[in-house]
Amino acid sequence: MLSLSSSSDPLVSHGHHFSRTIFMLCNYPSLLTNGILRLEQMEDTLLEDFSAEERREHRVFEQLLNSYPGLLERLRDGSEEEILHVGELIGRGAAGARGDNTKTLKSAVLDCISPKGEAIQPPLHRNSKINRGFNHKLTGSLLCPAGMDWNDPQTKENLRSGKMVVCGDQWPIFLYAHHVCDLEDPWCGLLKSRLLVCAYKHIFTSPSSVDREPKATRSGNAHLHGMNSVTLASIPYIATQVRFALSSSSVFSWTDTTTDSETFYHSLLDLLEDPEEYKEVDELLIWWNRQVFPTSSAAKRCISANSALSKIRQKRIALNQATNFNVVSS
Repeated sequence: MLSLSSSSDPLVSHGHHFSRTIFMLCNYPSLLTNGILRLEQMEDTLLEDFSAEERREHRVFEQLLNSYPGLLERLRDGSEEEILHVGELIGRGAAGARGDNTKTLKSAVLDCISPKGEAIQPPLHRNSKINRGFNHKLTGSLLCPAGMDWNDPQTKENLRSGKMVVCGDQWPIFLYAHHVCDLEDPWCGLLKSRLLVCAYKHIFTSPSSVDREPKATRSGNAHLHGMNSVTLASIPYIATQVRFALSSSSVFSWTDTTTDSETFYHSLLDLLEDPEEYKEVDELLIWWNRQVFPTSSAAKRCISANSALSKIRQKRIALNQATNFNVVSS
């Protein structure tokens, strides 16, 4: 029988890190219950026969199992009550991490966006968000969807009044390097803004590493969890936190249709996990590791043009393209 545990339980700490680096949006008791049940069903059924949503949930479940040694045995040997308890502990950690980061970035994001050597005008308060979002010229310009012109008075008024509703998959310009999006090449500069790197370092390596290379990071979340490279999901996690910090919304909620954070997070994660985008994603991860973990091997890794790995990737793309063509033709 699992003993009722406090926040010091290792599963709570693991929930902190897992939600930041692997998957942010999760009902852990349901994830574990469904995952164990699905493992039994997969003795007679292929994973490909489940729905897309079930397949994604199972991938997250497997990532959770792989990241915590002994967890599968613990779940298989435990009762239904124990499985739910484990899920609640991990979920407590995940919610705690999100809440802590939301609170921290509420103030820290102002330091990240302040013009160098200048104060934000009109002033933005660290403890109140009522004047943020499209209500302020600076936060509004950063949240303005890529492809729209914040300097256009009508666009600005429509965004401020709410007449123009911004969906989660309408990505804000702050995601782009130098806050410039080339709609002819939308990958160019995507997820490479200084603001994102600033927030990432603040959460993962330590606030003191924001303005310099993260050498002394022993107190940072990355060091505490043995993290020495950027994960795919950690980028949408930070982007979601920054987007909320810039907004005028006071309470973070996945079901909030105004911020539409769930759609925003999933739209970014779906792109980064799309096998067809592997080349751009690989280059993006190398870039990120150079910013955050410059001494890691991940910051230096680059696939050689004539390597076996490169040829395998090229062959897979050609095969997928041929398959898609045949499906369309038929």
